[in-house]
Amino acid sequence: MSIEVVTEIANKALYLIIKASLPVLLVSLAVGLIISIFQTVTSIQEQTLTFVPKIICVFLTLMIFGKWIITMIVEYMHELWNFSSYVSG
Repeated sequence: MSIEVVTEIANKALYLIIKASLPVLLVSLAVGLIISIFQTVTSIQEQTLTFVPKIICVFLTLMIFGKWIITMIVEYMHELWNFSSYVSG
């Protein structure tokens, strides 16, 4: 394997990680922003108030986007295995 091939595989893997984690991170960011605005307006500074809604929303997001994320990962693994058999064979 050449350096270019390894670099391409690493780039695709990093892009997959970013693409797979993006829905969960965006939902967590949005919920955190909404909760922090609510805390600022009401002057409630309770730490658990941010944790519980975030964790619930992250779980819901994983339930909704889980199949899509797993499908992307499986497709990438099939691509790697096919490439590996092509290079070694």
